[in-house]
Amino acid sequence: MKKIVTLALLLVLGVTASNAQETSKVTKKIKASTAKISTLKVDGAGMVFVTETIDYGTVAHNADGKREFVFTNNGNKPLIITNTQGSCGCTVPTTPKEPIAPGAKGIIGVKYATDRVGPFTKTVTVTSNAAGQATKTLTIKGTVLADDAPKS
Repeated sequence: MKKIVTLALLLVLGVTASNAQETSKVTKKIKASTAKISTLKVDGAGMVFVTETIDYGTVAHNADGKREFVFTNNGNKPLIITNTQGSCGCTVPTTPKEPIAPGAKGIIGVKYATDRVGPFTKTVTVTSNAAGQATKTLTIKGTVLADDAPKS
């Protein structure tokens, strides 16, 4: 019996250590990618997103639908976002009010109405003075579970 308990404990510790190492590797890759992106400079205002797609995964009915798209102005002039528009009334973005200085980070918030059950894929169109990309399309996706659905 002691051998079984000891073996189970070792197995749990091994899995935990393995997951911690994988998480560390992924974090390092993301930081390296972000550093590379922010060093690419453009003439004029620029807009480089950490990710252009947010996956909500599987969320509960009426869960918090707020998420954030983080971006950096990789240009040499202030970035002005003039408009953000959701693809439907269930997707409501928030627009930064102030210009984003060169090298500074900004956030475009988005709130999805999680009172709608089922899978979803929606877009947010961003209009700005970014050089070469006056319009940018961002995506949110996921699945909202019904109240009686099993949680995963």
